[in-house]
Amino acid sequence: MNALFALAKPVLHAMDAETAHGITIKALKTGLYLKDSTPDAPALRQTVFGLDFKNPVGIAAGFDKNADVLGPLFDLGFGFVEAGTVTPRPQAGNPRPRVFREPNSKSVINRMGFPGLGADVFEENLKQLKARNGIVGINIGKNKDTEDAAADYLALVTRFAPQADYLTINISSPNTPGLRDLQKPEFLLPFMREAKTKAGNTPLLVKLAPDLTEAQIVELAATLMDGGVNGLILGNTTLARPDTLPEGFRTQTGGLSGPHVREKSTAVIKRFYAETKGKLAIVGVGGIGSAQDAYDKIRAGACLVQLYTALVFEGPALVGSVKTGLAALLARDGFKNISEAVGK
Repeated sequence: MNALFALAKPVLHAMDAETAHGITIKALKTGLYLKDSTPDAPALRQTVFGLDFKNPVGIAAGFDKNADVLGPLFDLGFGFVEAGTVTPRPQAGNPRPRVFREPNSKSVINRMGFPGLGADVFEENLKQLKARNGIVGINIGKNKDTEDAAADYLALVTRFAPQADYLTINISSPNTPGLRDLQKPEFLLPFMREAKTKAGNTPLLVKLAPDLTEAQIVELAATLMDGGVNGLILGNTTLARPDTLPEGFRTQTGGLSGPHVREKSTAVIKRFYAETKGKLAIVGVGGIGSAQDAYDKIRAGACLVQLYTALVFEGPALVGSVKTGLAALLARDGFKNISEAVGK
């Protein structure tokens, strides 16, 4: 798998980032990939919000926006796949170019704005999945021109709760105007209670930004506990811009992902874990490029992790590498199961 990616990477990285991503999706749809042969160590199995995960490594929302390649992603070794973000109606998103790579720091800036084919196409694609070789999460968002944000989210919760293993309410993308304002408790508490009712038995997660102050974390933790959600995804891309990034890249608008968000997201995980006393399951995402990065998030309080940006630079063999490395780190530290390491 490494050798195949080594051949493809120069070609893909010579293209516009979004074009390269489109070609990757087409390759997966047509079967032009190698399946992961890494066995899932028994120590990596766990039950989280009532679901049995064969391993804790998932792919973050944004990769498979329209639920086109769920089966192939499981073939690559992921224990769970989060498809979306899906919006009720199709929308083009922000003007292109809107995705930018920085190879020296292995970083990406995107200002996509939830482009997608809409809920109807998404649902049809979801129905084509013949066998679920892992957990399928659905990440939902509002249309850019929708004034009643709650209406969009609640409609999608009602529609997809019967089809998803879990649902994620994305209120943290920096690329949809006003979206992060929905993280305010005066909106969030009544909204989450209603969403939880409509979700029924389907676990409901909320994806939050890493750009939160201490006061916001304390307030949000209490609000989400009161709202009855099952878990958190921490976090999304960041609006911060380290001075070490090249100016031409640094000045692009949008959310930054990659190694520069790693410590920020891990710190937010640690704070939410402490504030919720471990009662909410946490999915750690942001800057994971190795088993050690994933392990750091688990020890901070995450029980599951998600990859995305590092795959752009390291290729799909990273999935197996993280799984193997996690099992070794657990054994080194005397943990018989990954659940024993969470928050330790």
